[in-house]
Amino acid sequence: MGKSETTILDTSGVNRALTRISHEILERNRGTQDLVLVGIRSGGDHLADELCRRIAEIEGEAPLVGAVDITLYRDDLGSRGSLPMGKTQIPFDVDDKRIVLVDDVLYTGRTIRAAMDALIDLGRPRSIQLAVLVDRGHRELPIRPDYIGRNVPTSREEEISVVFDDAMLPIEVRLVKAAT
Repeated sequence: MGKSETTILDTSGVNRALTRISHEILERNRGTQDLVLVGIRSGGDHLADELCRRIAEIEGEAPLVGAVDITLYRDDLGSRGSLPMGKTQIPFDVDDKRIVLVDDVLYTGRTIRAAMDALIDLGRPRSIQLAVLVDRGHRELPIRPDYIGRNVPTSREEEISVVFDDAMLPIEVRLVKAAT
């Protein structure tokens, strides 16, 4: 029993989605003042770096960027056994900042909840917005993204895979189905 893969977004599609999200972030926040991007490891952190680069190209000024590891904030640690710890790198004060939390795929919402808990432990942001490359549905918590690259309705048996190149730039999004 193998797997079948379908390309949902090719490199051009990923680039268009990230450029659109960058413009939407700038428009909603009226520029980069007090704006910070925080990517969720691992995947969201690379997307946050790329969004930062694109925002700097558009606006002429880059927002601050950081990364958060949510391992200790997960609500399923007991059932998963030991998970490798990543590193939270937020070299700035989050108080009164407009944070755009960035992740590659939004599914149940539990990862986002854990990331918000981690951020709030660091301070009191003015707001937390959510940017995702793919929203696949199946929410278990009342979490909704502010910026979406692509909505991809999926079954629980399917997976979404974001493919990164050697420079950690997103190049493709694939829908992976177990072959029957």
